[in-house]
Amino acid sequence: MLSVFPELFTYGLLAPFILRVVLGALFLNLGILKFTKEKSRWITFFEGFRIKPAVIFLTILASIETIGGILLIIGLFTQVVALVFAILTFAELFIEFKEEALLKRNIIFYLLVFAISLSLLFSGAGFFAFDLPL
Repeated sequence: MLSVFPELFTYGLLAPFILRVVLGALFLNLGILKFTKEKSRWITFFEGFRIKPAVIFLTILASIETIGGILLIIGLFTQVVALVFAILTFAELFIEFKEEALLKRNIIFYLLVFAISLSLLFSGAGFFAFDLPL
């Protein structure tokens, strides 16, 4: 079947750009929340899984999310960051699937973030990025 708007394919690299910026802003926000409002809840979460010292692991996770969010927004190391976020999100998706009460967000949120991360891993950064394919 023919496309309804074939002229929009010219802007095909705009879609990864939009996904990249939105995912970057989302993880930047999640990282900041782990440093501030959600800190005690995440420490309890890590201690519940016997991951100690929980404060250090929380700091590492929040730093990865914050720095990765910034890197996605500016379009630097997009595929590497998308791979890291896909792995983190898959782990959270699995945890949420096994024990719904542990994490604050629902399974659909994690599934959507996982899908966007995989999309960026396969498609690349899109427009307005430092790591455009050569």
